[in-house]
Amino acid sequence: MLFNRLIPELSVGDVGGSLEFYVGVLGFVVEYSRPEEGFFFLSFEGSQIMVEEVNDHWWTGELEHPFGRGINFQIAVRDISSLVERLEEAGVPLFRPVCEKWYRGGDAEFGQIEFLVQDPDGYLLRFVQVIGERKG
Repeated sequence: MLFNRLIPELSVGDVGGSLEFYVGVLGFVVEYSRPEEGFFFLSFEGSQIMVEEVNDHWWTGELEHPFGRGINFQIAVRDISSLVERLEEAGVPLFRPVCEKWYRGGDAEFGQIEFLVQDPDGYLLRFVQVIGERKG
């Protein structure tokens, strides 16, 4: 297995609930785990994250729901519509609806279809499907 150079590890309140969301609803794959520690390494179309039930390993202060305030994780996918369907079937509301966005970068604009959803602990996930590039 190749590991990405940056892999976020999310502290979660209930690892079972997180697995149901990430694996059961979104379709992430458990690459390996240490269930006795509440730790799971997950992947989805080349993106990688780790989830670990809250413990004293990385304790920097009191955690308060929603976790991860001020951050969102952009995850590029091939087919955004299938993710939206799975979320709708599971009754998971979107934090921001599906929309087309163009972001300026230098003398070009980069387009994507995107939406945001919160995981059970409140982490924001921004799923994107790249739709192209145009002159800015």
